[in-house]
Amino acid sequence: MGILDRFRRKPQQESLWTKCPDCKTILYIPELQKNLKVCPNCGYHFQMGAFERISSLLDGTYEVLFENVLPDDPLKFKDTKPYKDRLKQAQEQTKLTEAMVVARGSLVDQEIILTVMDFEFIGGSMGSVVGERFYRACLLAVKEGIPLISVITSGGARMQEGIISLMQMARTSMAVGFLNNSGVPYITVLTDPTMGGVSASFAFLGDIIIAEPKALIGFAGPRVIEQTIKQQLPEGFQRAEFLLKKGMVDMVIDRRQLKSTLHRLLKMSTFWRKAKDGKGYA
Repeated sequence: MGILDRFRRKPQQESLWTKCPDCKTILYIPELQKNLKVCPNCGYHFQMGAFERISSLLDGTYEVLFENVLPDDPLKFKDTKPYKDRLKQAQEQTKLTEAMVVARGSLVDQEIILTVMDFEFIGGSMGSVVGERFYRACLLAVKEGIPLISVITSGGARMQEGIISLMQMARTSMAVGFLNNSGVPYITVLTDPTMGGVSASFAFLGDIIIAEPKALIGFAGPRVIEQTIKQQLPEGFQRAEFLLKKGMVDMVIDRRQLKSTLHRLLKMSTFWRKAKDGKGYA
C-alpha cells in the first residue's frame, strides 16, 4: 500500500459515529466537528477538507479566488484511468475544482490571503493549477501588502502532468521570493501528510513553519528510505515532533490553538509594515 492510499480519506457514510484510528475511541461526529476534528481523548488530528480549514481560520465571509484557473490534460496521460476522468471524479467527490483553494478574508482583525490544500483531491498533489493558484496568491499578497498563510497537505507532484508538475516547484519557490523581497509575511502550516515536491518547495520556505502534531513530513516516505539505505529509521522519524527537535520546523501547534497562534505571530511580526509614504511595504 502506497503513501497516498494510507492517507486517503475513505468515502463518508451516513453515520453519526466514527472511531479514532489512534486510541480507538468511538466518537460522536457532530461533537468531533465542533472540536475541529481533533480527538478529545488522545488529540489525534483527523484530516480536514479545504473549506473546513478555511472556515476554522477566517472570520465571517471570505472571498474565494482564482477558481477560473482550471486543470486540463496537457500530456493526454493514460494509465488505468485517463487523467481527465480522474479529474472529473475528484471534482465530483470533493466538490472542489482543484487540490488548492485560495481565499481572502480576516483572521481576527488581520486581513490575510489563505491557500489551503485538500488531500482528498488526487492526494493533494501539485499540478500546474496548484502552482498557478499559489503563484497568483503570492502576487496578490505582494500587491496588497497583506500576509499569506498556506495550509499544506500533499503527496507531492502530480505524476499525470509529468515535467509540467515538477516545474511548479521552481515556480512556487520563485513566488515566495517575491514575498521575501517585499517584506510580506509568509507562514506555512504543515499537516498530515506533507511530502514530495511540495515539501521540497513552498512548504518549507515559510518565514515561520508550523506543523500539526504527529504530521508526517518529508520528501520520500519512510519505507522508501529504509529500503534505500538498508537501515532501520529512528522512532518517530519524519513526524512533526522529530522535525521540531532537528530544527526543521519552528513549532508544533494543536489545531485548536492554531488560529490564536497565527494571530499572535502576525501581531508580533516586526519585519513588515506599511510605508508611511504610501509607496509600498518595507
